[in-house]
Order: sequence, then structure tokens, then C-alpha cells
Amino acid sequence: MQQKTGRWWSSEGTTYLTMGMQLALSVIVFFFLGRWLDGMLETSPWLMIVGLALGIVGGFIKFFTTAVSLGRKANGEAERRRREKEVED
Repeated sequence: MQQKTGRWWSSEGTTYLTMGMQLALSVIVFFFLGRWLDGMLETSPWLMIVGLALGIVGGFIKFFTTAVSLGRKANGEAERRRREKEVED
């Protein structure tokens, strides 16, 4: 049986930090991409708004799919531990 090392931040913690960074970066990158395109095409502020919306939607989709995946993984591990405990008893 595996024991926890106390370094949660080095394995699981980085996953959660990455999720937040991906969300923030997608919003920021698409916002500035839309702003840059507005300057090139003189369509201000429409492409900036579209870029912001795409960044928000794309970031949240990635955030929630990763969160659901982590939740399923945690549930599977908890179920596996429960079965192992039943076998031991």
C-alpha cells in the first residue's frame, strides 16, 4: 500500500495550479489576440469581445473537463481502496 509523502504540491497540487493557469492564460491570450486583430482590421472593439468570449468559453471547457477527469480518478481510487479494505477484513 502506498503512503503519502506529505508533498501533495509536487504531484496533485501542480495539477490544480495548472488548471488555474490554463484558464487565466486562455482568457488573456484570446483577449489580446482580439485586440490586436481589432487594430489591424479597424473593427474595434468587436474582435476583442469575441476573443474574450472565446477565451472564457474555451478556458472553462478545459477547466471543467480536467476537473471531471480528476474527480473520476479520485472516485476510482477511493473505490479501489474500499474494495481492498473489504478483502483484508
